[in-house]
Amino acid sequence: MEKIKFVQYGCGKMSKYTVSYALKKGYELVGAVDINENIIGKDISLILGGDDVGIKITSAFDAKKMLIETKPDVCIITTMSLLKDLKDILMLCAELGINAITTCEEAFYPMASNPELTKKIDLLAKQNNCTITGSGYQDVFWGNLIYTLAGATAEIKKIKGSSSYNVEDYGIALAQVHGAGMSLDVFDEKIASIDRMTKEERQKLIDSGNYTPSYMWNVVPWLADKFGFTITDMSQKCIPITHSEDIHSSTLNMDIKKGNATGMSAIVTAHTKQGVVIEAECIGKVYAKGEVDKNDWTIYGQPDTRVVITEPNTVELTCASIVNRIPDLLDSKPGFVPTSQMGPLDYIKRN
Repeated sequence: MEKIKFVQYGCGKMSKYTVSYALKKGYELVGAVDINENIIGKDISLILGGDDVGIKITSAFDAKKMLIETKPDVCIITTMSLLKDLKDILMLCAELGINAITTCEEAFYPMASNPELTKKIDLLAKQNNCTITGSGYQDVFWGNLIYTLAGATAEIKKIKGSSSYNVEDYGIALAQVHGAGMSLDVFDEKIASIDRMTKEERQKLIDSGNYTPSYMWNVVPWLADKFGFTITDMSQKCIPITHSEDIHSSTLNMDIKKGNATGMSAIVTAHTKQGVVIEAECIGKVYAKGEVDKNDWTIYGQPDTRVVITEPNTVELTCASIVNRIPDLLDSKPGFVPTSQMGPLDYIKRN
């Protein structure tokens, strides 16, 4: 069997793991892309460590030429958190018939927050017989884990989850969409004000492609899709998180003053036609000393079941999930296909 060829798009914090994990699975790296002039033209071993691997980092401006020349089976994209910020590379992959998988949180279920752009990518991918999807930590810990637990439940009344993570681990784009470093007035204007919109105003913003969703805004409808539930109403509330002392953010390269937002808690609540309520909270912030990641979900019903995972390594779990999803990506129907429409995430042995 021929090796699966892949290109790494985005050579920041996450790429160290996605590339090394993919190489360990026996996949062949044929290209790498970034926008950082300080690393363009250098061997990707600069990111991985160790000896040169013979793959120089290409400028994003030259990505199309490189993709045409290398003909990868899959493009792994680890850059931004919003679908509109990935429009160019996702449309390029769809145009060239290259399967793509991304850590972009909105891409987990973008139909809920940017349906028009999702439709455009979906149509182009179908025309060129390739698949685009989003995956990562949420694929297992906010999605398939909950769905599996439900298999041991006689009746579900409510699904409630909460997950926390340190925005320092993911880069500046993620920190910014969580409001880290903002004053409370700026946070209220740029983030919390959206929650005060009417449903009609929010839908208009979503349809325009200018809505900035919290991560759970895309997770809750993913869960509903996986379970076959029909959402009748969905709302969101974003709350700034502060600290009693100044906290330094290396990602933002600043000291966040006490009383300013170190991040936020976003709670998304959905009611379904089937009577099941789904409530999911994500807490993303710059951690103070001693704070750790946590994932806590409860299925209320008959019986109640709670699962708590303390100190999950969310960065590495995200990257391993991306790599382990690649076989499903390659086997999927063409189009923009959320992983809710794929099977459970399997451990992939080395080829």
